[in-house]
Amino acid sequence: MKYDVKDLGLAGAGKNRIEWADKDMPVLRLIRERFEKEKPLNGAKLAACLHVTSETANLMRTLKAGGAEVVLCASNPLSTQDDVAASLVKDYEIPVFAIKGEDDKTYYEHIHAALDFHPEITMDDGADLVSVLHTDRVDQVGDIIGGTEETTTGVIRLKSMAEQGVLRYPIIAVNDAQTKHFFDNRYGTGQSTLDGIMRATNILLAGRTLVVTGYGWCGRGVAMRAGGMGANVVVVEINPLKAIEAVMDGYRVMPSIEAAKIADIWVTVTGNLHVIDRAHFDAMKDGAIIANSGHFNVEINIAALEEMAESRREVRNFVEEFLMKDGRRIYLLADGRLVNLAAAEGHPASVMDMSFANQALAAELMLKEAKNLKKDVIGVPTDIDQEIARLKLASMGIDIDVLTEEQYKYLHSWEMGT
Repeated sequence: MKYDVKDLGLAGAGKNRIEWADKDMPVLRLIRERFEKEKPLNGAKLAACLHVTSETANLMRTLKAGGAEVVLCASNPLSTQDDVAASLVKDYEIPVFAIKGEDDKTYYEHIHAALDFHPEITMDDGADLVSVLHTDRVDQVGDIIGGTEETTTGVIRLKSMAEQGVLRYPIIAVNDAQTKHFFDNRYGTGQSTLDGIMRATNILLAGRTLVVTGYGWCGRGVAMRAGGMGANVVVVEINPLKAIEAVMDGYRVMPSIEAAKIADIWVTVTGNLHVIDRAHFDAMKDGAIIANSGHFNVEINIAALEEMAESRREVRNFVEEFLMKDGRRIYLLADGRLVNLAAAEGHPASVMDMSFANQALAAELMLKEAKNLKKDVIGVPTDIDQEIARLKLASMGIDIDVLTEEQYKYLHSWEMGT
């Protein structure tokens, strides 16, 4: 079995971590038990480009239990948990190509190594497998029956491809499932982003001004959690509807150049390019901390910051100090990459339980329905979404009401009136 991980000697610690996460992933565990009996993925070859974490490991175990042959590579150079990668190889015999801190060259070598596996299904977090297949490995596209996409940034890229008519196989947008983005993006990103910032810096959030750029589900989560810890939250937005929502949620809203002047901590969650740029660096006060929780490390213009600075040095793990020519210091966390995964452990297992349940069931659906799906970005069916929510509630010991026959009839007819 081919693989490339840091050290197989780390496998023992990785297995403990995988088992610890599994206890908080009851929905995925139920799916794995069914998959072991039914083998709905039997013989399918699946390549996954995801964050290599303990939660992802349990998804890989589930896909393998369903009969799939799986290979895993990292979707971010800094998010890999090396002990988990080692355990997947040694204990679960799943090929992994991922090393925390790998350079860009190695990162793409690992993506190509996963594609050398000649998969029929791709599973992405950021659309890198799809992108490489449509550029450097076009000869393999005909072998692909479909794929899934985990994150907002990837869905945006894929929808753009579909609109331009260049997407060559169907993709199920797992990110857009309600049991994914309402919970993973909001509660997972909210908690894990602050976890990453605090682990890297050991700062107190209470009383600080924390700026959030982007008030989508991830931004809502970061703002909510930061406010709950006593931070004075400022939101930067370009969408007037989201800006109004932020105001009514109790946050100050202002242009980014104004926010730059008062920010103690600035977090970007937009998926866009150079959200924090030269003008913002010029306006920032001494000691400002900047971090990104969007998928790619493009939201902060690091090249411009380096050019403007007199010197650059690491002062703590995942904290770099840029000394500006006027004596101000700006601190960049985790090289502008996903701070929640680079400096912490990513989302808690209990929220990834629903996200990865969607991934597993989407893979099953893709195999069943591939011939009927258009070369487009497709939503997760409502019945799958609701079944995952039902299983999650059941695992929490929570019951909910059901409509009476009379109520159902009333909601589905017009004759009864008001």
